[in-house]
Amino acid sequence: MFDKKNIKIYNSLTNTVTELKPIKENEISMYVCGPTVYNHNHIGNARPVIFFDMVKKYLEYVGYKVKMVMNFTDIDDKIIKKAIEENITETEVSEKYIEAFLKLCDDLHCDKDVIRPRVTKTMDEIIDFIDKLQEKEFAYQSGDDVFFRVKKAKEYGVLSNQHLDDLESGSRINVNEQKEDPRDFTLWKKTNDTGKKWDSRFGAGRPGWHTECVVMIHKILGNLIDIHGGGNDLKFPHHENEIAQAMALCDNKIANYWLHNARVDLGGQKMSKSLGNVVLAKDVIAEYGAEATRLMILSNHYRQNINYSSELMNTSVTEYNKIKNTKNSLQRKLELSDQKLEQPTLLPIMDEFLTELGNDFNTSNAFTLVYKLLKEINSSLRNPNTNINDLNNQYLTLSDMLNILGINQELKPLTEEEKELVRKWQSARKEKNFELADELRQEINSKGIIF
Repeated sequence: MFDKKNIKIYNSLTNTVTELKPIKENEISMYVCGPTVYNHNHIGNARPVIFFDMVKKYLEYVGYKVKMVMNFTDIDDKIIKKAIEENITETEVSEKYIEAFLKLCDDLHCDKDVIRPRVTKTMDEIIDFIDKLQEKEFAYQSGDDVFFRVKKAKEYGVLSNQHLDDLESGSRINVNEQKEDPRDFTLWKKTNDTGKKWDSRFGAGRPGWHTECVVMIHKILGNLIDIHGGGNDLKFPHHENEIAQAMALCDNKIANYWLHNARVDLGGQKMSKSLGNVVLAKDVIAEYGAEATRLMILSNHYRQNINYSSELMNTSVTEYNKIKNTKNSLQRKLELSDQKLEQPTLLPIMDEFLTELGNDFNTSNAFTLVYKLLKEINSSLRNPNTNINDLNNQYLTLSDMLNILGINQELKPLTEEEKELVRKWQSARKEKNFELADELRQEINSKGIIF
């Protein structure tokens, strides 16, 4: 029998697979770095969206109450640049792409009960946080900007496994010559451009990227959370700098477990907006469908790179069609049965499925079990002596598996009139009245009935 206490995950902080032990019993707090909203997301950006949505679905299925946060960075140099290019305000830019991102999440069947804070709505807390860092001498003002003293940070490099002496300054904000140390990163920068700015005792300006997430975590989830997630490219410097600030004020590493998904490449190269070699997630969904898109991402273990291609997507479409067709046939078989159905129960294979996902979210092995169940279902459907309740148990098990993976597209149930039409067609075929069967089949197709 599966026990959620046996769930193990790879912790990027320790580089080990370890048991998941939540801070509060039966509750999980999880923060995932969200998008900077200046453009549409490419399929690589969509990988953490899909993966961590599946993690949430899984943890909730096995009995945890999950509080998940994914932020919007809605003020940034790239947003300002986009606003200037399009001759609109930063707010108009950010709102446009926030709306696009939320639609993407809906299209991908992501859960809606996710808290989505915005940097622009967290500014008072960010300024106060920087004040506290400065009071403890972890931050200093030099010229117009405020910087974090990296050399004062205890255990700096603990996440990325880099030694302080080997590190070079890394940030989304240009290096400032007024730094005490080239490795120091910006907490607040004074701005003279046309972009949004906020008053503070440091001067009118905007926060540095690395401070925003840690403040939103503290504000919504508290000083220490269970899981912090994001793409592998965020490990350094972003997540490392988050930890440095949390260690400075709270003497903890923000999260007990750090999860990082690998990249989606294109032609063997990292997919990147700056490089221009991107495939937009919305275009992938439009061409291949949301289910095939999720299947492509989740068929690969989250810590392995994916090399995106049309061939890969076509394979995913084929695999999803196998799932869909079998599930549809099973659903219609149950609907058209005149036998009384008992309350369905989950098959033992569900325990195997949950165990595989509990082994560092091994979705690849989980899909192997889905395909194994599909084979058993098809065999049952071909066997005229199969007990209808056995089919009902298979249907429940398959549906639960697919719900966790987020690729469960439900068929609209048949009306009584539609059931009668299909039964007439089945009778005509059984009696080898092919002319009538063809007529009834045409009527079925014209009504858009799928079975």
